[in-house]
Amino acid sequence: METPLLSARPVVLVVAPGDESYRGYCLEQVAATYDVVLLTGAEPSWEKPHITDHAVVDLSDPAALLAGGRALAGRHELTGVITWDEWSVVPTARLARQLDLPTTAPEVMQGCRNKATARSLFARHGVPSAASVSVRTRQEAKAAAERIGYPVVLKPASHAGAIGVRRVDDRDQLTAAYQAAEHTAGQGTESTSVLVEELLDGPEISVECVTYRGTTTVVAVNRKTLSPPPHFEQLAHSVHADDPLRETVAPTARAAINALGITDGVSHIEMRLVDGRPRLIEVNARLAGDMIGHLVRLATGIDLPRAAADIACDRAPDLTPTRSSAAAIRLLYPDTSGTLTHLTYDGPCPTWLDRLQFQRRTGDQLLLPTDGGNLYTGRLGYLTTTAATGKEARARAERAARAVTAVLDRTPGTRSTAA
Repeated sequence: METPLLSARPVVLVVAPGDESYRGYCLEQVAATYDVVLLTGAEPSWEKPHITDHAVVDLSDPAALLAGGRALAGRHELTGVITWDEWSVVPTARLARQLDLPTTAPEVMQGCRNKATARSLFARHGVPSAASVSVRTRQEAKAAAERIGYPVVLKPASHAGAIGVRRVDDRDQLTAAYQAAEHTAGQGTESTSVLVEELLDGPEISVECVTYRGTTTVVAVNRKTLSPPPHFEQLAHSVHADDPLRETVAPTARAAINALGITDGVSHIEMRLVDGRPRLIEVNARLAGDMIGHLVRLATGIDLPRAAADIACDRAPDLTPTRSSAAAIRLLYPDTSGTLTHLTYDGPCPTWLDRLQFQRRTGDQLLLPTDGGNLYTGRLGYLTTTAATGKEARARAERAARAVTAVLDRTPGTRSTAA
C-alpha cells in the first residue's frame, strides 16, 4: 500500500485530462495553484510535470471510474473533482457526489448531455430556443421535418463537436442526414435518439460563463466562423474583452443555466443571433474546447481552468479582468481528404502569433466531414493570434493561415494543396 502524500496545497482530482494540444493549458493552469492527481485512460506522458499521482482506468466504465476515484481519495485528501471532457461530465459529478465533494447534481449534468431534455427545460422556463422533436426512425424524422418546416437540422441528442450534425434543405437530403445522425447517436451514453430541429438562421456565438453557488458571471463572448452547409464544422473563434454582445446575450445565458439547474462550474453556451436576438443551441457544462479558454485568458486575463478548480473546491473564483484586448484561433484543415505528404509554415513569427500547433505528421490519413469524417479525422492543427480588436485578431489569424502549406495525396497521381 502506498503512503498517503501530504502537501501544503489543496489537491484536485482531474478526470480525463485530454490531449496536450488542446487541453495542456488547462492542466498547466490548474497545477499552478493546486496539487493535481489524474484519473486517466492511459499512462500519463505530457501530464507528468503537472501531477503528483494518477490512476489508469477504463473511463467508459462507470464502475471502474468510481473505483479509481475512490482509490485516489484513499491516498490523498481531495478538495475537489473536475473534468473538461464532455463525455466525463456525468460520471465526474457522480464521483464528486460519492466523495462528498462540491458538484452540480449528476442529474443536472445528465440533462445538459441530453439535448432533448435541455430543449424541454428551455421551453418550460421560457428560454428562447429552437423547435425540436426527438425521433427514432427515418419516417419519424421525415414527419417532424415537414411539421417544423424546411430547412431543418438533424443531430444526435447526445454527442459533441458537431459530429453527425447536418442541415437539411428538403426531403431529398433527409435520408443521408438521418443516417449520419443515427450512426453517431448510437454511440451516445445519455441518449441514442436523433433530434430534428428548427434551423436557427444567424451568426453563431458562444458565451463563456462561470457559476458559483447559483450566481452566474458572463465572462466573455466568442464569435465563431463555421464551414459552409450542410456541416457545422467550426473553423475559427475570436474573443474581444469589450465585445458589446456580452450585455445583449448575458440574460439569455443566465436563464439557460438556471433552467438546466446548474449551480456551480464553468459553462460553454452556444447560441445563434436570429434577427439580432439570442436563441439557444445548447449548453456544455464544462470548459469550452478549441482553445477558447486560452483565448479568454489572452483577451481578459481571466483564468477559466483555475476558476473551474476553485469552484470544485468550493472557493469563490477570481473573475477580475486584468487585460482588455482580443485573441483568435484559426483551425487548420486541408481542402481535400487524403494522405498528408507535406506540412509546413513558411511565414514570419511576429509577437502576435501566439501559438502554432500541428497535430498531424506526414503519412497520416485525413478525412474531412464532407467525406464522412469529423474534426478528429480532418484537422491539421491550429494557430492563435492576439490584437487590440477581434476583427484584427481574426485578420491576423487568416494571414498566418495562408502561410501554412499542406500537400495531400487523394488518389494515385492526384495532389491537392491547402492553406
